[in-house]
Amino acid sequence: MNIGIEKLDTHEGITVKILLDSGATGIFMDRRIAARHGFRLQKLERPIVVRNVNGTNNSREVITQQIEVNVYYKNHVKRMRMDICDLGKTEIILGMPWLAAYNPEINWETREVKITRCPPLCGNIKSKEEERKKKGKRVATLEEEKIVRWAIDNKEDWGREKEIEEDHRKIEELVPKKFLKWRKVFGKIESERMPTRKVWDHAIDLKEMFKPQKERIYSLSKNKREEVQKFVDD
Repeated sequence: MNIGIEKLDTHEGITVKILLDSGATGIFMDRRIAARHGFRLQKLERPIVVRNVNGTNNSREVITQQIEVNVYYKNHVKRMRMDICDLGKTEIILGMPWLAAYNPEINWETREVKITRCPPLCGNIKSKEEERKKKGKRVATLEEEKIVRWAIDNKEDWGREKEIEEDHRKIEELVPKKFLKWRKVFGKIESERMPTRKVWDHAIDLKEMFKPQKERIYSLSKNKREEVQKFVDD
């Protein structure tokens, strides 16, 4: 069985073979797969002592790292955490957290897995597209959204090369080196862009009878305005 794994930071995706195991109490990725594809590892606050699926002690005995990714299977996607350990020839093990979340229908003879009972937080791409099509709205494909997002990001940068260069220089001067891998969080240019569309985005449809109303601005007393300004200046 193959699934897709997407990085949260770069949105790069890979296809991997997985093992479904109802005896596994977690979701696991082999250490070599994580290193080969450059997944960003997160250190666990408390190490986890584990055993292999055959009951023997794992060669590294404890799990100290994990990753957070989007897990794709057919038209379904869910954000999940995977513990990093040695799995031998197995790339990924989907244990009870995934099985309990989806409660899939499994045909053991044909080895077919069907998901017919989606959890509330499942990003069912197909069902969302069909629902919006019923309302007469065209839904852009993921590939179309990537192309549009690329065009927007690059168009916003046209003629701003010097400004971008100056922005990056300021970041390197002000931000400690250990945080530079999150450069986009601190960049002024990046902060002016709209976030990239994700499969879990959803439209907020207003009722036909809704009419926008203009409300008065919430006013602050002089003392409160001074406190707010002081907080902003700090």
